[in-house]
Amino acid sequence: MNHSITRQPLGKSRAGSRLMAIRQPSHTMHGPMENSLPIAGLTLPTLQEFPGCRACTVFLQGPPSRHGYGHYRWMIAQRRGELHAWPAVRDLLDRRHDQVDGVVISGGEPTRHHGLNAVLRDIKAHGFASGLHTSGLYPRRLAEALPWLDWVRLDIKGWGMSAGLTRRQRSIWRRNVQSLALLLDSDIELECRITLHWRAFSLRDLERLAMSLADCGVRHLVLQQCIYTLSPDGAPSDRAVDSLASRLAAHFERVTVRR
Repeated sequence: MNHSITRQPLGKSRAGSRLMAIRQPSHTMHGPMENSLPIAGLTLPTLQEFPGCRACTVFLQGPPSRHGYGHYRWMIAQRRGELHAWPAVRDLLDRRHDQVDGVVISGGEPTRHHGLNAVLRDIKAHGFASGLHTSGLYPRRLAEALPWLDWVRLDIKGWGMSAGLTRRQRSIWRRNVQSLALLLDSDIELECRITLHWRAFSLRDLERLAMSLADCGVRHLVLQQCIYTLSPDGAPSDRAVDSLASRLAAHFERVTVRR
């Protein structure tokens, strides 16, 4: 097994920093429940969001929970999808087919929207590879989307460590585990991402969680640094995180640290 560790700055891959203008098409298609995702923005193609693929990321409005440390707080407000939004994005992508290989649907939480599967089918029908960023909170809907997916990034929610075992949190990590099992049983390329939220767990917790993922069969791991206004007391240094990532690299095909 070949192992690698990479360190990527967030830089221009952040939502909102490289958004393409979307022109409303002259027509819409399909029924009212199809293609009606609440689209918040679209990035220029990058290799960071869908490894090995020049992919644009379509960001949806409204994450499923307010955790207070996300990178995309400008997307929190909920709103209904508009029928023209996806066809406008698809028409733009079709005009740039020579520059774009794939399309990633990202949060908010894509699987909470009924229009997701129609959009994924449309992505495949237009010759693009399809990717999904998900929190795994809706495993049944994720299972329905699997036939139209090539790649998935699953956010790992801590699996009930020291994040405060309320009934709601236990429900979240159980559903997260169910989604992980679905993806590991599929032929879809999987990447797991752990957000380094040091108010929720320690470096030792992180190592235990990462090793649990390796034992489950996860091969690609991303460690995503939170963006804090003020770093919490006792947060590990970048050097300590890099040292852990180097140790973990022996257990994964790829470990990426993003800051």
